[in-house]
Amino acid sequence: MRNTLIESARNKLIFALDADNYKEALSWIKLLSGHVGMFKVGKELFTSVGPKIIESIKERGQKVFLDLKFHDIPNTVARAAQAAVRLNVDMFNVHASGGKQMIKEAVAAARACADKITATRPIILAVTVLTSLNDADLAEIGFSGTTGEQVIHLARLAKNAGVSGVVASAQDIELLRSNFDDKFIIVTPGIRSVGSTAKDDQKRTLSAYEAIKRGADYIVVGRPISTAPKPLEACRQIVHEIAGGLTTR
Repeated sequence: MRNTLIESARNKLIFALDADNYKEALSWIKLLSGHVGMFKVGKELFTSVGPKIIESIKERGQKVFLDLKFHDIPNTVARAAQAAVRLNVDMFNVHASGGKQMIKEAVAAARACADKITATRPIILAVTVLTSLNDADLAEIGFSGTTGEQVIHLARLAKNAGVSGVVASAQDIELLRSNFDDKFIIVTPGIRSVGSTAKDDQKRTLSAYEAIKRGADYIVVGRPISTAPKPLEACRQIVHEIAGGLTTR
């Protein structure tokens, strides 16, 4: 039973592969394959390395979250979604603020492409409010509501457009769960390990334990593992925190 719990916990952990180059990224893939459920490839790494990093991850039988936050006119995002499917990624995202039509066309294009090439349909997420933003930041941009109000508004818009779930701050999980059912996927970045005192650009963070306890389906962890003196040990610690959170649900 314990091994099953740890395996379930491990599958919920997404490692943010925020490396500067292919060699560095590959070293993390080799170290953490089998210890995390998925690798997140973001803008910096994908721009630097390109699709070969995804190929390298898939060659090792691991899963990929392509975190490029597509946001453009509907036709452009739809074509980008098709390209993501052809890369065989397991998850990718779009910005909910791109609007309902953009999201609908991206979802339809991705599903049609997956069916055409007989590939598994990827999980498609919408980004609500970045974890680096708080109420003051939203006011500066021109939004009158709170981060929570904006998250729910964008999440509802995105769900109606057909996405599988959202990327949202751990502090928004309970609000999302009270408005959407358990099938609506919540992926939570900005996760810090229990007892962490590190300061960075993430403003709305929680521990892995607390995020899972509140109802996150996946958590994204980068620096708490990559900057740890013993990364693999830090990874295992976070998996155990996730397992602890699962036991409370």
